Amino acid sequence: MSFIINDKVTWVGKIDWELRRFHGHEYSVHRGSSYNSYLIRDEKTVLIDTVWKPFTEEFLENLKKEVDLNDIDYIIINHAEIDHSGALPELMREIPDTPIYCTSNGIKSLKGHFHQDWNFVPVKTGDTLNIGQNELIFVEARMLHWPDSMFTYMTNDNILFSNDAFGQHYASEYMYNDLVDPDELYSEAIKYYANILNPFSKLVERKIEELIKLDLPIDMICPSHGIIWRKDPMQIVNLYMKWAQAYQEDQITIIYDTMWEGTRRMAEAIAEGIKNKDSKVNVKLYNTSKTDKNDVITEVFKSKAILLGSPTVNGSILTSMVAISDLIKGLKFQNKKAAAFGTYGWSGEVIKILAENLEKAGFELVGQGVREQWNPDQEGLERCRGFGREFVESL
Repeated sequence: MSFIINDKVTWVGKIDWELRRFHGHEYSVHRGSSYNSYLIRDEKTVLIDTVWKPFTEEFLENLKKEVDLNDIDYIIINHAEIDHSGALPELMREIPDTPIYCTSNGIKSLKGHFHQDWNFVPVKTGDTLNIGQNELIFVEARMLHWPDSMFTYMTNDNILFSNDAFGQHYASEYMYNDLVDPDELYSEAIKYYANILNPFSKLVERKIEELIKLDLPIDMICPSHGIIWRKDPMQIVNLYMKWAQAYQEDQITIIYDTMWEGTRRMAEAIAEGIKNKDSKVNVKLYNTSKTDKNDVITEVFKSKAILLGSPTVNGSILTSMVAISDLIKGLKFQNKKAAAFGTYGWSGEVIKILAENLEKAGFELVGQGVREQWNPDQEGLERCRGFGREFVESL
């Protein structure tokens, strides 16, 4: 499958309708994804990125329908991760001398993955490649989200090939932002940012400011995953700028796991107390053993405050709460508040453990937390409601 973007650019990637887990099993994909590869035909012919390795044979077969591989003058690898470069070894078997343009870190990464000394051409921000009527301008984008990442900008047509920035894991044959469901697109875009790019928000902000200073008019943004932005393409850039600045909504998210329902009942009572005190705040509850972890992380990203809850088990907390705590810490959320709660039978370390995890993750702790022994009675549930009221009041 391929489709024409304009008279010079053709999409030659792969839509992966079946994909449900990505980055190993670290990222959930509910709506599939795509691996976007682009073929530019000017006076010179340029291929930007390839596809994930499992689709190599299909990719090369389709690419050969579009162009004689020997007519490809340049290959650009904006990012060396395998979902972008997986088909590169087989492609290079057929055209081994073709120059590969990428960053110096990209060369290191490609050599590390494939152990081949291809015809690499290192580029940095501001370097250009004349391909005829158009010129390609390279813009390094370190840590968005790997050290080797870069953008490629095509003049005259004003297209930004943005690699992992501004993308989503979202499969659709419509392929353009003005043709797909805007709510689905937004939900996948914010999930992508929260789970992948949030740790690099300061760099995102600086890179957008750099793009503005470069004064490159952008009529279309072609990312490496998901939908192409052609109608008001700067809307996603503006969203990234907003998301990068310690983003939060008027939302409190309660995240817990439970053994014999006591912690669940505490969570619901705390939520009730919050709503009693502030009816406008959006309160959401998620059981980590039953809810997709990446969806939970997206809600953490949207929240101004979170509460973590667990029973005490063997002097620790339930494993799903260990996992979500560690994931939250790694994503480096900013300017958010938090508290802990939970049940216990005899030792009762839960509050201490969860509070330490929250502090390590950079959250500002509110109050001392609340814990109840065994399964809370009505007095215990009322203490939880009171804790909820105090918590939201302190915000």
